[in-house]
Amino acid sequence: MRTTIFFLALIALGVALQKGIIEIPRQWAPWAPLHIDDPITPVTKLKLQRLNGDRQACLAALDTVPEAELNVTPVADYSPTESCPLTNIVRMSSSSVRFNRSFVATCPLALAWVMFERHELQPAAARIMGSRVAQVDHVGSFACRNIYHRQNARRSEHATAEALDVTGFRFENGQRITLINDWNDEGEAGEFLRAARDGACKSFGNVIGPDYNAAHADHFHLGMRSFGLCR
Repeated sequence: MRTTIFFLALIALGVALQKGIIEIPRQWAPWAPLHIDDPITPVTKLKLQRLNGDRQACLAALDTVPEAELNVTPVADYSPTESCPLTNIVRMSSSSVRFNRSFVATCPLALAWVMFERHELQPAAARIMGSRVAQVDHVGSFACRNIYHRQNARRSEHATAEALDVTGFRFENGQRITLINDWNDEGEAGEFLRAARDGACKSFGNVIGPDYNAAHADHFHLGMRSFGLCR
């Protein structure tokens, strides 16, 4: 009896959605295209992962960012080394921030970065530091290797350009914060870094930093795989 009621309820819900009687906000609708300015929800990560295999839809989402706020160039699939082919990639030169150097990233990684920056990073910078982030320092996105450089380990996300390692932030007011020096700071620098880490967890599949292990003492690893690792 309960099973019958459950299925009848599902059918009624489907009919209501189809007829427009019930409307689900776009950011909560898994079937709706991803929009940069939509609030980030748990469904956002699902949409980002789905774009792994849809280059055109991913680029279309990036195209909704004002041109003055984003310098991203689509790159044809290629293999920097034989064992590490790269697909659905772009070169990211700048967004609302400068980078210490441009980097290759999968299109969903670039999209996740832009959403993190707009919804979490810059608001946290303004709230805590009283200044927007002007530059992000990183140590790269692509490296054809296994995790922790172990011979028998699985491939790192860096082998497919699905992760970015961020080491620090420079602000418009001239301040500079680095993870190696400021993660344990009890003032605004440490507060900002923890807010950045927590905010990144809403867009990226996994976020690993100093609290995870010594190998990440000096950077945030912002990766696309998984749905919930946030340390």
